[in-house]
Amino acid sequence: MAADLDMVNLLVLAGATLAIPILSFVASFILWPSALIKIYYWYWRRTLGLQVRYADCGGYRFCYSYRGKPGFRPSILMLHGFSAHKDTWLTMVKYLPKHLHILCVDMPGHEGTTRTNSEDYSIQGQVKRIHQFVENVRLNRKPFHLVGTSMGGNVAGVYAASFPSEICSITLICPAGIRYPCETKFDNHLQDLEHSHYTLSIPLIPSTPEEMEDMLRLCSHVRFKIPQQILQGLVDVRLPHNDFYQEVFMEILGENSRYALQDNLQLITAPLQVIWGKQDQVVDVSGAVVVAEALPGCRVDLLENCGHSVVMERPRRTAKLIMEFIISLGTTSGTIKNLDSF
Repeated sequence: MAADLDMVNLLVLAGATLAIPILSFVASFILWPSALIKIYYWYWRRTLGLQVRYADCGGYRFCYSYRGKPGFRPSILMLHGFSAHKDTWLTMVKYLPKHLHILCVDMPGHEGTTRTNSEDYSIQGQVKRIHQFVENVRLNRKPFHLVGTSMGGNVAGVYAASFPSEICSITLICPAGIRYPCETKFDNHLQDLEHSHYTLSIPLIPSTPEEMEDMLRLCSHVRFKIPQQILQGLVDVRLPHNDFYQEVFMEILGENSRYALQDNLQLITAPLQVIWGKQDQVVDVSGAVVVAEALPGCRVDLLENCGHSVVMERPRRTAKLIMEFIISLGTTSGTIKNLDSF
């Protein structure tokens, strides 16, 4: 009987011990979902071997994560899209070889990188700041591979045109900055915004869980089932920055930035790869034709059943395509491929 009581006491004690972290998790999920999201990113950076560092450039600070050291293959610098951050790339980094030297930087004003004035948020302004970062971390000691998605693709293309000796190759993923032959659902939103003199809400700057869900539907062809609490957490993380995002949004839509990539395409001399989701509702896949016509030697990979958030929807496939491109340089000519799911 005494042994049975001891066992009961042990089970009660064990249950109570386990209940504390479980209840803490549940409470965090309900009360502080944004904290869980930050913990999630921290956990995946740690799991993937990424370290966060800061680069100080005369009072301007860049925040970036990195893994590996420069080696035989070129280093890879990744530029995220509008209102995102360096952790955007985590899902894809998971599928890249661990020996590669990879850097994911927060774009000007985003996440941990300094916010200054609107000049830094134009495409040319961002190019200058990213070049400042590259020089500070001495990434340009030898040519590196540059990857950019959406707004980051616009910046990456203009960077390659502005500093050709620093780039050995470049991958643009659903890049902004092109006059697209076909319109998208987002283009219709833009027209409504312009007619309202920007008094309507901007679809890429959500302020409620419902608007967040709408944005995810706009940016992704794959339908992810996201709990309401997580949607709330995503909104909570973004809300303090929405005024800044609006400032950036207006700047990259400005006359000097909106078609910056197309205006600089002819100046790109490095081997170029374009990856695009065929169901992109933000920037139309017809932009791939514009790039291919301007740079006939480029490689274009079109992904079936994929929207604008290529890195999130097809991380494994994207990583594989980028590595194939880097490895094949100098051995094969560029081709246009229609790729099924990976």
